[in-house]
Amino acid sequence: MKSSLFVSALSGLMLAACDTPDKTSDRLSDQEIVDTIYPDKSWATSTPEAEGMAAAPIEAFIADIDAGKYELVDHLLIIRNGKAIVDQSFEHDYGEASAALAPDQFVGLNKTDQQYDYEDPNWHPFYQGSQLHSMQSVTKSVTSALIGTAIKQGLIESVDVQVLPYFDAYKFDRSDPRKAEITLEDLLTMRSGIDWVTEGGYADPNHSTVLLEASDTWIQFILDRPMDETPGTIWEYNDGVSVLIGKILREATGEQVVDWAKETLFDPIGIDRFYWKTTPDGEADTEGGLYLEAHDLARIGYLFLRDGAWDGEQILTPDWVEASVTPYIADVSPSNDSFNWGYSYQWWVPEHQNGVATVFAGNGFGGQRLIVVPEHDIVAVLTGWNIFGNPGPVETALRTEVIPQALGLPTK
Repeated sequence: MKSSLFVSALSGLMLAACDTPDKTSDRLSDQEIVDTIYPDKSWATSTPEAEGMAAAPIEAFIADIDAGKYELVDHLLIIRNGKAIVDQSFEHDYGEASAALAPDQFVGLNKTDQQYDYEDPNWHPFYQGSQLHSMQSVTKSVTSALIGTAIKQGLIESVDVQVLPYFDAYKFDRSDPRKAEITLEDLLTMRSGIDWVTEGGYADPNHSTVLLEASDTWIQFILDRPMDETPGTIWEYNDGVSVLIGKILREATGEQVVDWAKETLFDPIGIDRFYWKTTPDGEADTEGGLYLEAHDLARIGYLFLRDGAWDGEQILTPDWVEASVTPYIADVSPSNDSFNWGYSYQWWVPEHQNGVATVFAGNGFGGQRLIVVPEHDIVAVLTGWNIFGNPGPVETALRTEVIPQALGLPTK
């Protein structure tokens, strides 16, 4: 394991000379908009102290990661006031780690398709030796943003549209009237009512996502699932609905999701290196197939931190950003966290108050985390590959202990 703390003096290109002050509300003031720094080819850099944060808690946290206190981490990046104040990489031999796994430790994995064999070090966590890192379910949050660009351009009327008309080309049982009631918002908020077996986790061969990823016809597999609840009433995490969202996006825009993403999101905010898995039936894997570098994942968070604006261009409307991170479900209580997490449009809301997100996040299997703290102008990224039984939820420690300590605030 090798690491290095990035606390160099200010370097790189900046688009403004002034520091962005801490925000005290969800919206930027006119002066803050003028002073906002956006990254060009790379992020401007600074130190924690220069941006009003103590370095000691961060350095101790990194030392604990290095010592194995937490799950495996590949990269830790913290952006404050538009500047990278921590840019920490860790090295692990995933080939060696995968080889050490007991045979069929993940009994549900699709060993016939390397894309979905999570023990294959050529695919996970990095894409074939590059720095492109598997995002897993953070892909869902990015896909949701793409729905926002399609609505902004008038290609989808609203989140209230019913979804079945987008699947007229498919034959499936339509006898349950509840299926016809599903709206796009029901899919975005994981309240589709579609039955999805999740007991036993992804190691269980009967998990619906495991069966989906072993299927040759993903869309058909999902549409064939029965209904078990009235749409819009019960929250249930369902990877399949995120695949349906991607198909709706393709039908609405007339473009492959990858092309739409490049045109309306990635190019405008400076992401030029990415990979997106393609399912056997030719669709983008919008439940977990995106690969990005940590620095570019931070751009997604920064776009949302800035109310959808990027260097003078409104990529997403402020209303869409606000709707995307509103905790429609206030308490989904993940089993690995004592906090009452909320859920929004394919975004998690680990902290919220009076129906407003104070922290929102994209979360992905294996330790992918995009954390946005609007009040303190912070975007944090963690990537890793925690499939080897390593201890300690690193995201919880960063969010509830390290960041508050570095800001001089009480821990949570």
